[in-house]
Amino acid sequence: MNLKHEFSVAYHALTAMIMAAVLMAACNGGSGGGGGVGTPNQSTSRKGPGTLIQIPPAALPANVMPIVIDAGPVAGISEINIAYVSVTVCTPGTSGSMAACQTIDHVMLDTGSSGLRLLNSALYSNLILPPVTSSSGAIGECMAFAIGTTWGSVLTADIYLGGEVAKSVPIQIIGDQPGGATAIPGDCSATGAIQNTQALLGANGILGVGLFVNDCDICSLLPVVPTMYYMCTATGCTGSTVSTAQVVKNPVAFLAQDNNGVLVNLPAVPPGGAINPQADGSLIFGIGTQPNNALGSATVYPTDASGNFSTTYNRTSMTSYIDSGSNALFFNDSIAKCTVTTWAYCPSATMNLSAINTAASGGNTGTVNFSLVNADNLGTNVVAASIGGSYGPTGRFGWGLPFFFGRPVFTAIQGVPPPTGVPAGPFWAY
Repeated sequence: MNLKHEFSVAYHALTAMIMAAVLMAACNGGSGGGGGVGTPNQSTSRKGPGTLIQIPPAALPANVMPIVIDAGPVAGISEINIAYVSVTVCTPGTSGSMAACQTIDHVMLDTGSSGLRLLNSALYSNLILPPVTSSSGAIGECMAFAIGTTWGSVLTADIYLGGEVAKSVPIQIIGDQPGGATAIPGDCSATGAIQNTQALLGANGILGVGLFVNDCDICSLLPVVPTMYYMCTATGCTGSTVSTAQVVKNPVAFLAQDNNGVLVNLPAVPPGGAINPQADGSLIFGIGTQPNNALGSATVYPTDASGNFSTTYNRTSMTSYIDSGSNALFFNDSIAKCTVTTWAYCPSATMNLSAINTAASGGNTGTVNFSLVNADNLGTNVVAASIGGSYGPTGRFGWGLPFFFGRPVFTAIQGVPPPTGVPAGPFWAY
């Protein structure tokens, strides 16, 4: 069982990191450039040519995708608390019998980031996805997550989610070198270990369906945001601004109808954990757009502009967020740490705890009851369990995947007009 930190840097943390870097660059007169010698080529090759498929028949209802929690894509490595979906990508603009598509399984579902990111090694070499370019070169992206960094080209794809499609959306291809570059920019590698294989990522990609349309709203502005977007040629990559149209985007926002957010439905997990294979939940697109995604009695928790609300735990108020890409509940406490899984908590018996969530603006508030089990005592075939771990920065609380077990959770996207009767995002609701 691979008990590693799997939590993403949610938009709130990413924004803070970006703004701090921008201010530093501005104060130092720097351009945020990412050129230089760079690190050795860590690109990964695609699979050989494979059998491409036509657009798959739409499931009914069309706004639903299955979620599976299982051991992951790598034989001999058992992941825990990773929600997977299968995503179909096609050459943009093709349709009918002319469509050239590939379905990629074991793509991590992440409500803590925005945008589709796929391993280059998971794609067939004959799948044509055109690069996003400008007059200065091809565009590459460096995206920091808590366990490491994804580096790769920005390409365009038609993305099929369930029976719906987001057309011509920029995505990141992890491990693909943009513009003929032969090295990863050194400042990108310095942000964390490059996650460019199944074993490192624990998945074939990441589907970011978070609170925001773009993965970087300020990357079109000067000064250049360091270690984010680059213009690349065969001579190397240089940090650059990009247009809003060129950044990696949350594909849900580009669906024709069910585009204002998602509902994640996962089953409850027993105290001792769930064994492999653990199925099966649903990712439902839209909020209040169809009978199967109505808010109903869910309490709405609006976030601030960075995707935060607040959690009070042990009488301490903390900045918090909800993130299906985290494989544990992350917060700081004096609970005994594990011996083997040193970042995780290992109570001697199941602990029943509670915290209070409050909307960013005050307003709605509610108690969350949750439990923690001993991470070191889980069986090797357990793929889902209510585990927790310490959070590096103080004053933060991360509601990871265990929060979703047995609790339908809505994620509403900022800037996408909602249907009548549904509040505008960004908000969480459950």
